[in-house]
Amino acid sequence: MEIALIAHDKKKDDMVRFVTAYKHIFQEHHLFATGTTGKRITEATGMSVHRFQSGPYGGDQEIGALIAKNLLDLVIFFRDPLTAQPHEPDVSALMRLCDVYSVPLATNMGTAEVLIRGLEKGDISWRSIIRGEIQ
Repeated sequence: MEIALIAHDKKKDDMVRFVTAYKHIFQEHHLFATGTTGKRITEATGMSVHRFQSGPYGGDQEIGALIAKNLLDLVIFFRDPLTAQPHEPDVSALMRLCDVYSVPLATNMGTAEVLIRGLEKGDISWRSIIRGEIQ
């Protein structure tokens, strides 16, 4: 599966802890992330993460483009709902694209845990059918 990981500044520590806790699951998949989030995950876990630009510099849009091409299967985006984001329209567009293309999206650790456990059990394998990998 292709998984995008994004975290606002005040949520980056949470993302690193989350990925570290579920490293045994994440290491079986391809990871994509916005700039600093990807760097922090790689430094903490040693896992390979394809890094895009930082979110405010277009990273959210780069991930959105993969969603629009149906190339991502799961998005975990730890948002900070208490801090105004200068790129909020990009954030909203990313979430809208997840809805348009039926890409599972978690915006908090509780939902992310449910999705990652589902991924571990194979509950998200239907995404492979959508991408045409299973005949």
